[in-house]
Amino acid sequence: MNHQGEKIDGTFKANSQNEVLAMIEDNNYYPIEIKEVLEREQQDLFESFAKVKTKDLYIFCRQFHTMINAGANISNALDVLRKQTENKKLKKCLDEAYDDVQKGISLSEALAKHNDVFPDLLINMINTGEVSGNLDVIMGRMATHFEKENKINNQLKSAMAYPMVLAGLSVVVVIFLLTFIMPTFAGMFEGSGVALPAPTRIVMGLSKFIQTKWYILIAVIGGAVYGAKTYAKIPAGRLTLDGLKLKLPIIKDTTEKVIVSRFTRTLSTVLASGVALVQALEVVQKVVGNKVAEKALEAIKEKVLKGVSLGEAIGETTIFPIMLHSMIKIGEESGSLDDILDKTANFYDEELEASLKKLTAMIEPLMIIVMGVVIGFIVIAMMLPIFDMGKTVQ
Repeated sequence: MNHQGEKIDGTFKANSQNEVLAMIEDNNYYPIEIKEVLEREQQDLFESFAKVKTKDLYIFCRQFHTMINAGANISNALDVLRKQTENKKLKKCLDEAYDDVQKGISLSEALAKHNDVFPDLLINMINTGEVSGNLDVIMGRMATHFEKENKINNQLKSAMAYPMVLAGLSVVVVIFLLTFIMPTFAGMFEGSGVALPAPTRIVMGLSKFIQTKWYILIAVIGGAVYGAKTYAKIPAGRLTLDGLKLKLPIIKDTTEKVIVSRFTRTLSTVLASGVALVQALEVVQKVVGNKVAEKALEAIKEKVLKGVSLGEAIGETTIFPIMLHSMIKIGEESGSLDDILDKTANFYDEELEASLKKLTAMIEPLMIIVMGVVIGFIVIAMMLPIFDMGKTVQ
C-alpha cells in the first residue's frame, strides 16, 4: 500500500521474500502480503534466433522519451514498455532490467548487462542523461538517431535486394539447365559420333558433376561461406574486407558516405548531450561500422588529446572528404560544432540515398550481363554440336 492508501499489486523476481520486502520498503510502500509464485519458463525455439533491430531500439527510445517527458518515473516507464513490446528478446531484457531498477540499480547499469541487445552508444548516453538529469532529452535524441540509422539500413537492404534476387534466379536457371536440359542433349551428342567442341565438353562435365557429386559442390559452397564468415570475424580479416570496401570502385563512394553519415550524426548527438570531445570520439569509433575508419578515428583522437583541433586532425586523414573538414572547422570557430555536424549529417544522408540509387542502377545491368553471358555460354555449348551434326548429314 502506498501513502495514499491505494493497494498496489505487482510481480518481482527475487531470491527470497526478504529481498522482496527490502524492495517494497525502499520504494516507501507498506507490505501487506507477499506470495511466492513458481512459474515454469517455456523455452521458445525461435527465441535464440530472435534479434533486436534498430527499429525496435527506435520505438523503445521514442516511447520511453514520451513517458518520461509526461512525468512517469523510470520504473513505471520500463513496466509499461516490457508489457507491450512485441519482440520477445527485447521483452526478456526489459523484464530483467525492470527487476534490477526495482532493486535500486541505475537504468544504464541494468541495460549494460544486455550489451548484446543495447549498443554501447545508448548505454553511455543514458548514463549521461542520468548524471545530468535530462534523461528525457537524451532519449528523444537517441530516438531520432536510431530512426535515421534504421532509414539508412533499410536503404542499404533495398539497394541490394534486386541484385540478390537476380543472382539467385541466375543460379536456379543455370542449375536447371545443367541438371534437366543438358542430360537430354548429352545422350544425343554421345550417340552421334561427332567430335564435341570444347564449350560443350565443359558444360557436359559440369552437368555430370552436379548430377553425380552434388554433395561435394554443396560441401565446397558451405565451407566457403563458413570460411568467409569466420575470416570476417577475426580482426585482420575484418580490417582487410573493410579496406576493400573503401577501394572497390563500385561500392567505394557508397561506403564512404555511410561512414561519414554515421560519424557526423552520432558525434552530433553525443556532443549535444554534453559529452566531452575525446569521450565522444571513443563512442563514435564503435558505431561507424568499418575497421579502417575506426583506426583513423583512433589516430584522430590521439591528435585531439595532444591539442590538435578536430578539424585539423580530420583534414590530415584520407578517409574523410574535404567538405567534412571544412564544416567541422566552421563549427569549431563558431562554437556550434554539434549543430554543424547535425546539418552535415542530414546532407550526407541525402547524398547516401542518391549514391545507393546510383549503385543499384550500376549493379542491375552488370548482373544482367553476367547472367546473359553464363546462360548464353550454356545455350551455345548445347547448340554447337547440333550445327555440326547438321553439316555431317548434309
